[in-house]
Amino acid sequence: MKKFFIALVFSIILLFVTTNQEAYSWGFFAHKKINRMAVFTLPEGMIGFYKHHIEYISEHAVDPDKRRYANPDEAPRHYIDMDKYGKYAYDSVPHKWKDAVNKYSEDTLKAYGIVPWYIEKMLSRLTEAFRTENMDLILHYSADLGHYIADSHVPLHTTSNYNGQFTNQKGIHGFWESRIPELKSEGYDYWVGKAKYIDKPIEKAWSTVKASNAALDSVLKFEEKLNAKYSPDKKYSFENRGKTLIKVYSVEYTSEYNKMLNGMVEHRMRAAILTVGSMWYTAWVNAGKPNLDKFDNKEISDSLKQFNKAEEQLKNDTNKEVKGHND
Repeated sequence: MKKFFIALVFSIILLFVTTNQEAYSWGFFAHKKINRMAVFTLPEGMIGFYKHHIEYISEHAVDPDKRRYANPDEAPRHYIDMDKYGKYAYDSVPHKWKDAVNKYSEDTLKAYGIVPWYIEKMLSRLTEAFRTENMDLILHYSADLGHYIADSHVPLHTTSNYNGQFTNQKGIHGFWESRIPELKSEGYDYWVGKAKYIDKPIEKAWSTVKASNAALDSVLKFEEKLNAKYSPDKKYSFENRGKTLIKVYSVEYTSEYNKMLNGMVEHRMRAAILTVGSMWYTAWVNAGKPNLDKFDNKEISDSLKQFNKAEEQLKNDTNKEVKGHND
């Protein structure tokens, strides 16, 4: 009877406590960390420039998420719903954009997400920024490219069931990519080695999506099994965030889930760090390895500062409905 009363009280409290967590892919912390650590994968000729601007690269890793509420075309750039293309999607969906458009139409592709193709597009833009030696655009596209690459490493960014809404697991998106790193990331090994040149970037983007999607079954099934063992008062707890009391997954529940995943979140973060660094490096090489030392005493332009200020305002505009994945 006592247990029933506790569970009842807990359920009532849930009705009145804010449950809103960061609705952004990977969570702001993880995105910033991935871009920051990717800087240390870079070779001589690049690392000095990127280290000088490491705060910009890190802080602006989250800019694409801020745009989701202002630009209706933004959301599909963060994911791809592989399940919409059938059981053998990796083989049936053309990896080249033009071939995919010819087979499915551009509207269909955007409806199901375009992250692998958008990574290729952003890589092209970064390459051109290096080629024209435009420092502002190098920094802008580096930060953005890192974000989309990081998103492609998340299993829940490869399915229409992105937040467990079809399997009675609503909230699992933020649980996997925000709550686990929040509690466990201090013990992660972020040193992943040196960036490597990528011969076929679009194939790399697709292989990343394939690996993420292959992990999806474990992400969902392990949480389903764990949920069956926990009552709501053990599964969730409450924490103060500023002046707001919010409901979060409990430390015990999070630790057990992380153990079942066998370090999956850390592994995907590490893979993302190396891929981000390697894509930056690939763009630089393809642009002819321009001398970045010339930017040693140069800071970002006033126009980029104004652009960044405008984007900063977008993060407060979070009440609009987002077409596509809304974590």
